[in-house]
Amino acid sequence: MVKSCEIIFSFQPDRGAKRPRDEDSREESRSKQKTAGRDTGRVLVRSEPDSEEQTGDGEKILERLMDQDGEDPEVRSNQSHMGLFYVGKQRGTTSLPVVGRFMEAELDLNDIIQEMHVIATIPELYHLLVELNAVHSLLGLLSHDNTDILSITNHQRSYFIAVVDLLQELTDIDTLHESEEGAEVLIDALLEGQVVALMVQNMERLDETVKEEADGVYNTLAVIENMAEFRPGLCTEAAQQGLMQWLLKRIKAKMPFDANKLYCSEILAILLQNNDKTRELLGEMDGIDVLLQQLSVFKRHNPATAEEQEMMENLFDALCSCLMHPANRDRFLRGEGLQLMNLMLREKKVSRVSALKVLDYGVIGPEGSDNCHKFVDILGLRTIFPLFMKTPKKMKKVGVSDKEHEEHVCSIIASMLRNLKGQQRSRLLSKFTENDCEKVDRLMELHFKYLEAVQLADKRIEGEKHDMVRRGEIIDDAMDDEFYLRRLDAGLFSQCKSFLMDKITCCPQNEEFKESEQKRIMELLENF
Repeated sequence: MVKSCEIIFSFQPDRGAKRPRDEDSREESRSKQKTAGRDTGRVLVRSEPDSEEQTGDGEKILERLMDQDGEDPEVRSNQSHMGLFYVGKQRGTTSLPVVGRFMEAELDLNDIIQEMHVIATIPELYHLLVELNAVHSLLGLLSHDNTDILSITNHQRSYFIAVVDLLQELTDIDTLHESEEGAEVLIDALLEGQVVALMVQNMERLDETVKEEADGVYNTLAVIENMAEFRPGLCTEAAQQGLMQWLLKRIKAKMPFDANKLYCSEILAILLQNNDKTRELLGEMDGIDVLLQQLSVFKRHNPATAEEQEMMENLFDALCSCLMHPANRDRFLRGEGLQLMNLMLREKKVSRVSALKVLDYGVIGPEGSDNCHKFVDILGLRTIFPLFMKTPKKMKKVGVSDKEHEEHVCSIIASMLRNLKGQQRSRLLSKFTENDCEKVDRLMELHFKYLEAVQLADKRIEGEKHDMVRRGEIIDDAMDDEFYLRRLDAGLFSQCKSFLMDKITCCPQNEEFKESEQKRIMELLENF
């Protein structure tokens, strides 16, 4: 058994092509270190009760991997690397406390991790990573006490960074889709090992002023994004394992803007998308205040770069998602979110476009009643009606269409008409009588504009109907043209209904409000 252990431990992967060094000095040094490693192996096997069992497991793994007659040589090589990683992990963890005596084990383990990158090209073998307990070993390295190891070029690099770099390649979304079965097994094993919690703990320890460690944080976020894209359901679990709290802490950290802050904003928006649990969690963590504080920078200043603008948009998207949770409406109100959005609309900066969208989400539905009243109190009508009367030219420059702008403005005014009461409602209605009812004229202008769009759609549908008749694509010859017109009108009716119902779905989960809105919309469509 000891002899077999010596053979396994003496395995040295070929590094010549990866890190060229002086051959003579390398062989001399390797010979001395091999002898020290073998002596160490004997001491460990004799002194620790679990060493013999671990070595036996390693032998069984290697026997299984090597007994692959007829397999492709490249596949056999990759499988062998997996088995050697398992054995190397057992050796590395037992010898790491005495770093000076077991530096060779550190180097071997680092090289094995690097060589395992080739497995990312063969996702069909992912199940072997799980069966050989390699995933468990990788996750064990994430919680390793030794932060850095010394590479061949004397460059310090943490085990965490090396493992995360490997996981980032293994979970690449394109690779995962190449083998759905293998990907499912890998993701299950990672989640079972609390991979998100481990990675969050390690990101806390990294110093992002060091480039390599900053790259490690970036790759960690990439792993999370890959897993979330492949399995969206894990967002809730990831947020609850400390990721949400770490993202908020990193976003509000007083550090220069960089790629990691941009990535954090993107991951935050992903976690909040279509997920009421994460929205509620962010609200409980005072995340609304964090988002408002970060966005307040852009009320009087435009983003300096395209990347910073992208981060700003991500934060706005995250805020919109949060406002779809009813409890967050009150937090938004208490955090003076309405005042901030109103200032952004007046300052005419790039942030005005997204501020309009946030305001729309903040006042819609019965849960937005308090926000509607507050918006009137802070003189918001003076801000919103100029935008109603004319679409600003700068809106087009930032990629927002007239249609999108008009949709948000009309939605805000409609929400106020439904929610306002008393004096605030009177102030709103009086706006439509100012300047010889010019706002009513604008309202009719928009009505006829979109009525014309509907009529054009009707003509297009009718043209498609005639094309169907000409091509003979008729289900029943007895059916006349009038039936088809009715059928196509029903299709248009169905499309309008579907579109408007989707707008209702964006509202908070208030069943009574949804039912009343559905009834009202059906009546409008039937009368139309």
